[in-house]
Amino acid sequence: MTAPAAAPPSGPSKPVKDSRKAHLTVSRVEPWSVMKFSFVISLVCFIILFVAIAVIYAVLSGLGVFDAVTDLVSSLTDGGEGDELALNPESWFSPAKVLGYTGLIGAMNIVLITALATVGAMLYNLAADLVGGIDVTLSETE
Repeated sequence: MTAPAAAPPSGPSKPVKDSRKAHLTVSRVEPWSVMKFSFVISLVCFIILFVAIAVIYAVLSGLGVFDAVTDLVSSLTDGGEGDELALNPESWFSPAKVLGYTGLIGAMNIVLITALATVGAMLYNLAADLVGGIDVTLSETE
């Protein structure tokens, strides 16, 4: 003979949430993977910067801002008696010059960000050897 089944509790039952926790320590960061990751991120940022500068340049050029600044600089540097300064403000705002400088600054940023992130990973590894790294607690939620 089998024993009778126990009656279910009278109130609504709440599921027991027992979340698992994992305590991990980041004791080493691989400099090669940091270099690759930071290069890709800085390259994406360069592309975003270049497109943004091109769009802003197109909008400002379409609004005539560069023509107004060029006229202003020309009128301010006009000596009146043939004493003109040897300035060419039209060349300052040419698309090739603006986007060229943007490309140069972006390329320098790619190199610097990649190098600094790699050196930072190496410095982290040295500090982690001394103090043990960063403790991270991960918990599972449902």
